[in-house]
Amino acid sequence: MTADQSPAVTMHQVALESGEQFHCPEDEKVLIAMEQMGITGVQIGCRGGGCGACRVEVISGEYESLKMSKKYVDDAEAAQGFALACRILPKSDLMLRAAPKELPEHTDEPQVLAANG
Repeated sequence: MTADQSPAVTMHQVALESGEQFHCPEDEKVLIAMEQMGITGVQIGCRGGGCGACRVEVISGEYESLKMSKKYVDDAEAAQGFALACRILPKSDLMLRAAPKELPEHTDEPQVLAANG
């Protein structure tokens, strides 16, 4: 290999349960490749693992998982194949299902405690 040649990057096919498909390089996060291809089957949020918008269930395939918020994918869920699309790198072809997590609504209203007396 000469100095101006770079090693070939392995590409994997990623399919969404909705029927959408795209190719993702092994060294790229699934959500980024999906967004670049104009695929809309998974929600896009912060792109950094902190908002949970892109939560998916990996139905089949192998992937590397980067650090993500346990608020959206805890250890038990990760063991069952749940992940954030912005934090996974494909290691084989993947089949994904969008799986947003419903969290209790957060209120910004201050709690008022009644005073006795």
